[in-house]
Amino acid sequence: MTPAVVDLRCDQRATPLGIDTTRPLLGWRLASDRRGARQVAYQIRTAADAAALASGPWIWDSGRVVSPGCVAIPYAGPPLASLERVYWDVTVEDELGATSTSASSFFETGLLARGDWQAHWIGADLVGGPRTTIPAPLLRRRFVLDRPVAQARLAITALGLYEATINGMLVTDAQFAPGWTEYATRVQYHVYDVTSLLRVGENAIATILGDGWYAGHVGWWGRQQSGDRPKLLAQLIVTHDDGSETRVTSDDAWRYTFGPVLESDMIMGEAYDARLDIPGWECAGFDDTTWQPVAVFDAPDIALTAMRGPLVRRREEFRPAPPREIRSWEVSRWIFDLGQNIAGRVRLRVSGPRGTTVTLKFAEVLDDKGELYTTNLRTARVVDYYTLKGDGVEVYEPRFTFHGFRYVEVTGLPGTLDADTITGVALYSDMQPSGTFTCSEPQVNQLQHNIAWGLRGNFLDVPTDCPQRDERLGWTGDAQVFIRTATFNMDVAGFFNKWTRDLEDSQHENGAYPSVSPYPRAFPLWDGGPAWADAGIIVPWVLYQVYGDVTLLAARYASMQRFIAYLEATSSDLIRVDEGYQGFRGFGDWVAMDPGTPPHLIGTAFFAHSAGLLGQIAGVLGHDADAARYAALRERVAAAFVGRFVENGSLMVKTQTAYVLALHFQLLPLELRPAAVAALVADIAARDTHLSTGFVGTPYLLHVLSDNDQLDLAYRLLMQTSWPSWLYPIQHGATTIWERWDAWTHDRGFQDPGMNSFNHYAYGAVGEWLYRVVAGIDLADDGSGHRALLLRPRPGGGLRHASASYESRYGTVHSAWQLSDGRLTWDVTVPPGATATAYIPAALDETISESGLALDAAAGVEVLPRRRADAAIVALASGSYQFVVARAL
Repeated sequence: MTPAVVDLRCDQRATPLGIDTTRPLLGWRLASDRRGARQVAYQIRTAADAAALASGPWIWDSGRVVSPGCVAIPYAGPPLASLERVYWDVTVEDELGATSTSASSFFETGLLARGDWQAHWIGADLVGGPRTTIPAPLLRRRFVLDRPVAQARLAITALGLYEATINGMLVTDAQFAPGWTEYATRVQYHVYDVTSLLRVGENAIATILGDGWYAGHVGWWGRQQSGDRPKLLAQLIVTHDDGSETRVTSDDAWRYTFGPVLESDMIMGEAYDARLDIPGWECAGFDDTTWQPVAVFDAPDIALTAMRGPLVRRREEFRPAPPREIRSWEVSRWIFDLGQNIAGRVRLRVSGPRGTTVTLKFAEVLDDKGELYTTNLRTARVVDYYTLKGDGVEVYEPRFTFHGFRYVEVTGLPGTLDADTITGVALYSDMQPSGTFTCSEPQVNQLQHNIAWGLRGNFLDVPTDCPQRDERLGWTGDAQVFIRTATFNMDVAGFFNKWTRDLEDSQHENGAYPSVSPYPRAFPLWDGGPAWADAGIIVPWVLYQVYGDVTLLAARYASMQRFIAYLEATSSDLIRVDEGYQGFRGFGDWVAMDPGTPPHLIGTAFFAHSAGLLGQIAGVLGHDADAARYAALRERVAAAFVGRFVENGSLMVKTQTAYVLALHFQLLPLELRPAAVAALVADIAARDTHLSTGFVGTPYLLHVLSDNDQLDLAYRLLMQTSWPSWLYPIQHGATTIWERWDAWTHDRGFQDPGMNSFNHYAYGAVGEWLYRVVAGIDLADDGSGHRALLLRPRPGGGLRHASASYESRYGTVHSAWQLSDGRLTWDVTVPPGATATAYIPAALDETISESGLALDAAAGVEVLPRRRADAAIVALASGSYQFVVARAL
């Protein structure tokens, strides 16, 4: 059967509107159950409409291209014009010579030149202060269309946030558009198809503006970190059926007023007075003559670029358990439990007397009295207010705020509340799930659940550290330690493509990457320090490995070079942040149980690692001289590491993280590695099989053990239930990953409230080990987008079974093993177009069959000669397989 060609994508998305890349990247995958199915050639055709794809005229015809690649193929047609729609399909030839053509898809460009914008920035006259907000302004414009509409596109953005309607209908269900960028450098716009929302005659376009990250509170420094008020830029381009065009732009013809959103702040919360509702203000025919003319602002000197990452949307909803009432001073407080710690908000459904104000407070955990624990929120108020208009059942959901919470306290309503009063609404960037993992140990399954929800709770337009307190910043260190785990759980290609551009935009002129990106102007640490700033190289490299997009490396290459040059210039004899360094020396091994790993050891280890990665990146890009230079730099830094930190054949620093970094980054000569492994094992044993690592060492700890013949110890650390461990929080009801190993302990209670988040994904980086080692799904090479797989499950830890599936760019990768009746059964799926090197877990005296046949008789299986004592190694063509390993009689 000829493989079908499915899942056509352009720049990581299906049928995107408003792209501004001149060479968008095209991709597809094959669907087939036949073993060995693969692509040997492809032909892409583009046309001005879908009908022309069949016979022409074509805008671009790639011709027959002999290649197995179906990921990140650059469009190579004529230059694209603004708002040009291009239809495309692809014909694939398989290894048997049969061809199959996909259904058609399309992409559409945005406004490619600054001159395409005729709109002006507009907003309200009123501004708040560093700690005081203003009501959310309502802006509208009436306009008349005198001819039928053939097509309409709305290009829109804001400094701040917008919610836009045309004739009373939302143009998008996205939240917090246009997202958070480095406002000193750029803002993103989005293009929407609004053809169906317009009509001949009078129309109205209307927006509500929120402070967002631009003018609202960011971190703990107060408001107005980027600007003093929200501003709108909008351009409606209407093409009529006669080919003529009407443009409606943001300008001085718009009018504004203030309405029921009295304050809206991402950190503090939202206040809404329903008595101030203005019925019909979004609709045509509304009389706005009493409204004020908008203020018109000069255009900021920043880039205006198309939306690159996914927008934030409402995702899962949670119905709470019946609430618990707490009465004090004749006032009832009702505590609701969603059962899951989320980032988002609640939808309130109430009725009551006009003027009644409902107060909603939020917390991640309860204290020992059963009250909301909010001390860890620091200066974040995290409270929403809703004042009733007294008109039957009223439903309220905030627009321009979000909270990190599991528990909600509701006060101010008379009567008895029930589970229908609130609904929890999770918000996060619209990334598609890509991986699943499960095993026979329920607590490990809960760990995987917590990892996934830590991602959801913190991937809200930027990869934040936590969603609850007065921080919520795009911490670089957290992002780099978690990036590979993130790629398994969600398709984060677009999300991190956008954020790595933010990071480059935030880069200091001397080449340093900051601790957080986007970078608030009040933040003092323009040099992020070891393991944080290195995200500028580590994250793009992992994205390339997983998604096969070489253009991302090319786009960030000069930025990465500036960073390495900065490290060379500021290091002392190649020791990064040495003891005499006058700048920021880094965060160390953040919240480690043993904080004794010195900054210059961490810094030098990551200097070597980042230089080595840049050497590989240079090689991928064909910069051979650079590749040699950075590889040599890596070796010189590694030698400097050994010279400074090794004495008499062993590391001078005796922390687990020091051993882990030295081993994982291969900084030690081969003859010194066994002693370092032995010392690491001894330290873990001395702690009664507990880890002591923090953010820097923890992600690599289990990998170092399993890579150095300590698989059993790695499993024992994974399964540890007393703190510090991954499973201790689960023993005590955690539904997300904690920031600290000892965020709460049964004998000490809560840790330092100044730094104690219960939704902080960094320690969830252990997920990478679950997927790559326990389940056995890994990459065999770099940059193929999973075209070449390494499948190597390593059973242990008393697990009876483990299973993982991953939606790669080539299709579903599946690995599931189980132990039963003295046999190991391993089910494997290799997607069409991919191949795999598979390590079948089998001792030398065990027999192996595939679907009832001997290995050498099974189709699609090639037995490789390099047999290991614990595994038989085979090469697999695409397809599904079942291996059975049984003890020889």
